[in-house]
Amino acid sequence: MTRQLVIHNHIINDDSDCYVVAEIGHNHQGSLEKAKEMFRVAKECGVNAVKLQKRDNRSLFTRALYDMPYLHENSFGSTYGEHREALEFGREEYLELKRYAAELGLTMFATAFDFPSADFLAELDMPAYKMASGDLKNTPLLKYVAQFGKPMLVSTGGGSMEDVQRAYDTVMPINSHLCLLQCTGGYPVEPEDMNLRVITTFRERFPDVVIGLSDHQNGIAMALVGYVLGARVIEKHFTLNHAWKGTDHAFSLEPTGMRKLVRDLRRARTAFGDGVKRVLPCEGKPLFKMGKKLVAARDLPAGHVLTREDIATKSPNDGLPPYELEKVIGKVTVHTIQEDASILFDDLRDR
Repeated sequence: MTRQLVIHNHIINDDSDCYVVAEIGHNHQGSLEKAKEMFRVAKECGVNAVKLQKRDNRSLFTRALYDMPYLHENSFGSTYGEHREALEFGREEYLELKRYAAELGLTMFATAFDFPSADFLAELDMPAYKMASGDLKNTPLLKYVAQFGKPMLVSTGGGSMEDVQRAYDTVMPINSHLCLLQCTGGYPVEPEDMNLRVITTFRERFPDVVIGLSDHQNGIAMALVGYVLGARVIEKHFTLNHAWKGTDHAFSLEPTGMRKLVRDLRRARTAFGDGVKRVLPCEGKPLFKMGKKLVAARDLPAGHVLTREDIATKSPNDGLPPYELEKVIGKVTVHTIQEDASILFDDLRDR
């Protein structure tokens, strides 16, 4: 069974490069110009897609949470509702960002946190939908978004295997364009909490869907491990400056880190090779100097019966390899062989 996902004409499967999503979320701080700059830099870093987050705050949060005081260094409003509204983009911003992403040759999509947001994104014809870990158990929303027929990337943070299976069973009968992302819902997450072997577990349990990793770890190495284990979608938070105001910036990758991540993921696929062990052309010159051959340990006369003490192994390796040693011991020299000269089968005869 071949697992495959197509996002915006980009084919993702076990043999493909890793599909890298720069999670911008609300790191744009509610600024359209900052968001466009992040799109541009993300494209320069080599990512495949940029992702935003869409919330209909009034319907998403209870009145108590919406009106809750929210006064601290990362707040953009006096209440949690004001804070979230300050960061939210509307239709005009999304249209402009969609246009700009197309100009850059970059795929743009978003996380739908609620039904109105799902409809909002559907009206804009988003090429894919991300479902946050908080909605892994939200089968009504999963089912609703599945009906759009677009690729769905579902994060599994905070969930059990039973929760993941339920989400899979909810989406797949409606929409087979599913990617399950191993995720730990910590911000940031420590390496010991990433449980990357779940990627292997998911690949075995769900052989018909692409598996990925939503990586909240503060670095790039674990994403590379995830790719080696079989994750073919990597989502990584992205910022232009760790010091910017907002809770996500501290564990997001800056451009240098994102560029290195994409570079290393591309190299990894090439480095896998084909699994056939053989001598490669690039090894010729180094192994000429490092490898060994059989040579005369001293001047040897004609008619001499070779002993172990008559033979040395020295570089370069342009003669008989040392594994032929036992075949030459006991042979008789046909002519004189000078010290350090190669010992070849043509120089020897049986007794």
